[in-house]
Amino acid sequence: MSIGPVRLNHAVLFVADLPRAERFYTEVFGMVVAAREPRANAAFLRLPRSGNHHDLGLFGVGPAAPAKRRGGIGLYHLAWQVDTIDELEQARGTLAEAGALTGESSHGATKSVYGADPDGNEFEIMWMLPRAEWGAYENAAPIDRLDLAAEVRRWAGVRTAGEIVPVRA
Repeated sequence: MSIGPVRLNHAVLFVADLPRAERFYTEVFGMVVAAREPRANAAFLRLPRSGNHHDLGLFGVGPAAPAKRRGGIGLYHLAWQVDTIDELEQARGTLAEAGALTGESSHGATKSVYGADPDGNEFEIMWMLPRAEWGAYENAAPIDRLDLAAEVRRWAGVRTAGEIVPVRA
């Protein structure tokens, strides 16, 4: 019998410098600090439109901790979904301004931009085509060049993230 979860609720990262990581995720992602646990040198952050208590936990382990090794065993990246292709285009600009943009690609049913936080933890910001449009991508995940301008022209304003919590003023 399988467990049957419905989605990933949150991720937790070890970081060298907790204030630096907290600053990155609050400034670049617009997250808010939901809670802090000083005894564990930890902060728990929530995305503005999230219904979760927290979406990301950060545990500061200090600068002496060994650096993340690309290609080593462990987490490769986190993927954060946006609601519209327009938000993906905005995310690309925000990541570029922050010096955190590392790449972009089309995976057929999903369109993605990639970045890394100050500790080298990689992440993906992705937008998913409407389910009815997956077609040949139902069982495929190519890694192709992303023509974001063309995707924005085709999909502007199309929402695909499902029910999200409205932004509070």
